[in-house]
Amino acid sequence: MVKLRLKRYGRKKQPSYRIVVMDSRNKRDGKAIEELGFYNPINNETRVNISKILQRLSQGAQATKTVKNILNKAQIVAEKNN
Repeated sequence: MVKLRLKRYGRKKQPSYRIVVMDSRNKRDGKAIEELGFYNPINNETRVNISKILQRLSQGAQATKTVKNILNKAQIVAEKNN
């Protein structure tokens, strides 16, 4: 299954994350299919490629809970109410 998830990079105790598309069976820092943006939790800075994210979601990619929260805060994807 293809997922939108976070890939960690940065120095020790100063994490930054890339929002990537990758197979769910790959390691967290494994090879990504495509990079769609980044998230820095220290500065609370987020940059995303909205068109590519919407394209991947329409193709059936699933966003992880954390990525879904980041996209909701950036007002890219509306949360579905059950």
